[in-house]
Amino acid sequence: MATTAREQAKLDRRDALVRAASALFAQRGYASVSLEEIGAAVGVSGPAVYRHFAGKQALLGAVLVGVSEGLVQDGRRVCADVADPQERMAALVRFHVGFALREPDVIRVQDRDVAHLGEEDRQRVRALQRSYIELWVDALAALVDAEPAELRLRVQACFGLINSTPHSTRAAERSSARTGRVLSAMALAALRAP
Repeated sequence: MATTAREQAKLDRRDALVRAASALFAQRGYASVSLEEIGAAVGVSGPAVYRHFAGKQALLGAVLVGVSEGLVQDGRRVCADVADPQERMAALVRFHVGFALREPDVIRVQDRDVAHLGEEDRQRVRALQRSYIELWVDALAALVDAEPAELRLRVQACFGLINSTPHSTRAAERSSARTGRVLSAMALAALRAP
């Protein structure tokens, strides 16, 4: 079924609100941002935001649930597209490094504001995060002979390394191809460390 122009405009406005909220939450923190400021960032009034979201907490949920769903979906695609175990792991690393370099605001919001999620969204984000970790654990199990708990430790430490980039690099560095190559090499070395 085709989307009407009005429906598409509504979807576009919703996406713009999510992007604006992500940027503002990353800059100042969830508690310091109002719905009016988010609306103003996309050219609508604060009350107009309620046409798309029940409130600021629902908007935060859209940011963090949406990104978590995308990571799981794209991570599954990466795993399905690459048969060789070493290349699959390298592809997952490149995918996540690319995400971290493109979406530093989302990582900052996740790090700082996940506690502000409503209970249902918090549970959904945590379940999606576990699914994403398990994709990596399964991929790493083909390369490293270790118990599942150690594989999870390796994966989560790797995420810590990659996800630190919004806090440890400037925007110009994040856009550098060299930064992506260095991070990918470091992450692969960390995953397979003796």
